[in-house]
Amino acid sequence: MTITVATEQDTFALRRCGRSVAAVLGVENQDQVRLATALSELGRDLLTATALTVEFTVTGREPAVLLVTLRWQGGPGPSPDALAAVTRLVQVRRDEGQAAEHLIVEQPLLTSAEAAAGLIERAREVLSSHAGSSASEDARAQTRDLIAALEESRAQREELQRLNQELEETNRGVVALYSELSAELEETNRGVVALYAELDEKSRQLREASEAKTRFWANVSHELRTPVNSVVGLAGLLLESGTGRLDDEERRQIGLISTSGNTLLALVDELLDVAKAESGRLEPVWTQVDLRALLGELRGTLSGVSAGEGVALTIADPRTAPVLVSDEVMLTRILRNLLSNALKFTERGTVTLDVATHDGPDGEELVLTVADTGVGIPHEQQERIFEEFYQVRGPHQRGRSGTGLGLPYARRLTGLLGGTLALTSSPGEGTRVTVRLPIPGPSVEGPPERVAVLVTVDDDEAYRATVRPLLGEVAERIIEVSEGGRAAETIRREHPDAVLLDLHMPDLDGYEVLAQLAADPELCAVPVVVVTSASTATLEHDRLVHARAVLEKATLMSHQLAAAFASPAAGDRPDDRPGDRAAERRSTP
Repeated sequence: MTITVATEQDTFALRRCGRSVAAVLGVENQDQVRLATALSELGRDLLTATALTVEFTVTGREPAVLLVTLRWQGGPGPSPDALAAVTRLVQVRRDEGQAAEHLIVEQPLLTSAEAAAGLIERAREVLSSHAGSSASEDARAQTRDLIAALEESRAQREELQRLNQELEETNRGVVALYSELSAELEETNRGVVALYAELDEKSRQLREASEAKTRFWANVSHELRTPVNSVVGLAGLLLESGTGRLDDEERRQIGLISTSGNTLLALVDELLDVAKAESGRLEPVWTQVDLRALLGELRGTLSGVSAGEGVALTIADPRTAPVLVSDEVMLTRILRNLLSNALKFTERGTVTLDVATHDGPDGEELVLTVADTGVGIPHEQQERIFEEFYQVRGPHQRGRSGTGLGLPYARRLTGLLGGTLALTSSPGEGTRVTVRLPIPGPSVEGPPERVAVLVTVDDDEAYRATVRPLLGEVAERIIEVSEGGRAAETIRREHPDAVLLDLHMPDLDGYEVLAQLAADPELCAVPVVVVTSASTATLEHDRLVHARAVLEKATLMSHQLAAAFASPAAGDRPDDRPGDRAAERRSTP
């Protein structure tokens, strides 16, 4: 709809028309006032032009827009000040391709195009009703608009003040809460710091206690091992040498001494090995294991000794056994512990050891399964039994001695051999323990060559007698020296191929004997292997540089000695310490 603006009175009508149409079309009150003010300002500024018309249009697209187009002929057009003022109130533009004498004022609508189309007739009626308004009516209308705008402004100012007050109150609450939380957080942080300090102190104390326990086990085990070895060795020699001179009762008593000594020695070995494993010093000695022979020894050792009257012990005898490279001593101890444990807690039924091979994730595996029909283990206790010294309490423990080291020891040894140990059990039905070991394992060299003459220097006569058969495997002739002071003289006289030297002797210890040999040009080239019952951590390694290796008496093996005798001299390996070389040979085949 189009209206004509030619007089001052028409500009008043234009203002009223603009606001009324905007109100009908749902424009907010403030935007109504802006639109009316902008049209009034433009109409008054364009009165000097010719044929000024104003056209009201509602677009049919989404979103709907009210377009007010002003057209005129001649005259300078709206002044820059007027355009600047109007532009601050509404959107003003010109369409390209049309005559320069036009302006378009845009007012976006809140209603949809469809809803705006339904209001067009009402808007036409409003425009028609305002066509003849007077100046006084328009002035009164402007006054009402001004009053309404002032009231709205005041209401907004009051609302703003109220919001500011609420915001200030909220800010004060936030600041107070922040201060409270900061104080609580600071207090919590102090508590956490104190807790960490306490935990560090407790951890240090636990480490020291564990190290002290390990040292105690190692020292006590070493102190017990020497006399127990002597008892076992001498009992065996007495049985061998007493054939025909001992009656049955004497042989039985000596056999009991040997059996009890072996039991005590096995317990000492377990304690020592647990201490070594905890300190990281227990290493497997890799050799090719004859599995059938090992199982046969277990069958002979445990049958009739450990099995009760109502228990049948069955140990597999495979016709063909896989080539297994492992630590024979460790594997024997693992299976003996598992079988002894099964026999101990099985009153009637069976205890079996089965052997099989399966394809594992990393290749072929040897699977050793020990199953029994004994008392079983409750599910909630099945992890705790692998804790050292822990035993499941109950009536089944009466009359059955034990230390609680068997299963933890077996699992630890299995891990050192690169395998796994798993247990399943049901109370009243029995227990099944499965050991999985890799096949074939690390490579192993062939049997070592023997030396012609070996001099052994050790003050312990019982140990010399015990180790003599072992030395016979690596030497054709063995010369024994019981005093450190006579070692150099004997070695110079006999010209041996190797020397086995005890470290702790009363008159002249192994350190001093080794120093004498190293200082003598005639004797310094003779390979010397040091053996000791002490922990390698307590040795004076800087005084053992001349030794080819340092080996432990408790785990001495013939292939260890042969490899040590054949190893390069200390001068060829200046950066190695004897203790380190010994550890390397124990861990690397």
